[in-house]
Amino acid sequence: MDFLSSNSSLMLEKSMQGLWTKQAAILDNITNAETPGYRAKVVTFEESFQASLEKAQKAADPKKMRQAIEDVKYTVKEHPGITRMDDNGVNVAEQSVEMMRNAYQLQYVMSAISSELAVVKTAVTGQ
Repeated sequence: MDFLSSNSSLMLEKSMQGLWTKQAAILDNITNAETPGYRAKVVTFEESFQASLEKAQKAADPKKMRQAIEDVKYTVKEHPGITRMDDNGVNVAEQSVEMMRNAYQLQYVMSAISSELAVVKTAVTGQ
């Protein structure tokens, strides 16, 4: 199997894209915390990712699994939470906690990518 185009590599890539999109949305939220009328953005992809993988797993076809991974979409929507008097919906403390959680998830995915590339490097160099 080609490590650089395996399903696990593709899953890591999609995860990284989703987490990066989530980080950008969180930073937008914090930046606009004092903007009247601004609604906090929420990025979701974990649920659709899992549902897509479960559906493809039932098909038991490796090509469908790869297509399911490639077809995962990220959803950016407005947070339905409570707003302040100025109609701003950003809770800076909540966004800061979410930013740290996302940073840890990004670190984990980067570690997994690094591990996969170390295996490829070992295979190529023989060391």
